[in-house]
Amino acid sequence: MANADAMADASTMNVEVVYALPSDQRLITLEVPAQTSARKAIERSGLLAEFPDLDPAACGVGIFSRPIDLDTVLSDGDRVEIYRPLQIDPKAQRRARAKTQRRSGNG
Repeated sequence: MANADAMADASTMNVEVVYALPSDQRLITLEVPAQTSARKAIERSGLLAEFPDLDPAACGVGIFSRPIDLDTVLSDGDRVEIYRPLQIDPKAQRRARAKTQRRSGNG
């Protein structure tokens, strides 16, 4: 009987899907079949229905801050993170900050 329990455990896994806006965060814990892709986990999480404008393909996704492809197969315990698009290019932001500092004489 122990082998049957081990087989059942190997056929599913637990993963989390997270998405955060500045004022709203969601962390969804799911039990999914083994070999589930990040894309499928996001679909099962319900976040696409809750946030209709959310496009993970455009935003990008990762597992524990490591960028991945949506077709990446997940492992038990993975946390799929859906990233938000950047509001401003980091290089443009640094240039603007440096320009402001030069004008004020602080840089």
